[in-house]
Amino acid sequence: MPAAPAATDPLMSLTWTDHVTGRRGHLVVDRLVRGVSSGGLRMRDGCTLDEVTGLARGMTMKEALHYNPDGRYVPLGGAKGGIDCDPRDPEAYGVLVRYLRAMRPYIERHWTTGEDLGLTQDLVDRAAAEAGLVSSVQAVYPLLDDEAGARRRLADAFAVEVDGIGLDELVGGCGVAESVLAALDRAGLPYTGTRVSVQGLGTMGGATARFLARAGLTVVAVADVRGTLVNPAGLDIETLLAARDAHGTVDRAALRPGDRELPGAAWLAVDADVLVPAAVSYVIDATNQHHIRARWVVEAANMPVLPGAEELLTARGITVLPDVVVNSGTNAWWWWTLFGDIGADADEAFAHTRRAMRLLIDLMLARAEADGTTPRAAAHAIVAERLPVIAERFGWYR
Repeated sequence: MPAAPAATDPLMSLTWTDHVTGRRGHLVVDRLVRGVSSGGLRMRDGCTLDEVTGLARGMTMKEALHYNPDGRYVPLGGAKGGIDCDPRDPEAYGVLVRYLRAMRPYIERHWTTGEDLGLTQDLVDRAAAEAGLVSSVQAVYPLLDDEAGARRRLADAFAVEVDGIGLDELVGGCGVAESVLAALDRAGLPYTGTRVSVQGLGTMGGATARFLARAGLTVVAVADVRGTLVNPAGLDIETLLAARDAHGTVDRAALRPGDRELPGAAWLAVDADVLVPAAVSYVIDATNQHHIRARWVVEAANMPVLPGAEELLTARGITVLPDVVVNSGTNAWWWWTLFGDIGADADEAFAHTRRAMRLLIDLMLARAEADGTTPRAAAHAIVAERLPVIAERFGWYR
């Protein structure tokens, strides 16, 4: 992952070892704005400090990209947590509780966190309470004008469901889908007939697939941990969403006669216009990128495309829309809601997310065209211009 402009070493980086299992967890605070940082907590087997460091820097960028001087939401610094443990492991919950207990001083004052890869918000909330925390985002409370009202508003928003899926699970995918639609609009291409392949049917991938299908695109492939489900005529996304477990794995009994199951990596080579890696980091590298036939790779996951692969994809005329923009909607929605820019309403949340994401995608792609560079480089350039403005207005610790 290329370093952000004007990058420095993280403000804080630490590794924790669980005294019960020996498993390790990490916390990286890239920087603080008004003393607070934002970034989710992931749990996966093999999670490393380098991975968490890159994600924390990405959070600094996401916060800066959503800076609106006329909004109530004030960007925070970037941070990230990670635990090296398979979330399906029977010991995983105990490890999570002990990690949060160890990180309690940071969560109470400087680090706001929530669900990420391998963890749901419900699980984080339950473990946080067991670890003695008021909330996983309590560090931001002193920055709120009306803490009690803000907390009620966020709780009400988390209680909202749309067609059986929580609003908190949908807003991120709404942002990813709007990024795809904005790119299609700039290219002058219709939604109908545009084919999509999605890796991952968890929170982000599932919501992205739903919004794209409802916009008229054809989702021809979906991959989960068991393999790739394919139908050139289009998969029934609503049926697949209803048939998945808590980890995004689809019950194959829900497949229709025209659906086929292929090996797990087949989603890369499917005949599609848009490829959406929405599961794990580092999944597209220099050795497998040549399988991709899509015109766009849209990073719904964090850091799914390695730099060397992105260079090769760009040389082949394939555009990579970067994670720091594409999947930033979930984080922004938390703060738009908590700070009071939007209420606990699905239509308002989706409309605000679509406007914000379309503005960012259009700004990034226009900058890339003007500078003759990639969308990722354009996003970094925009961040480089915004960070000094944020620092001058609010101050930070680097």
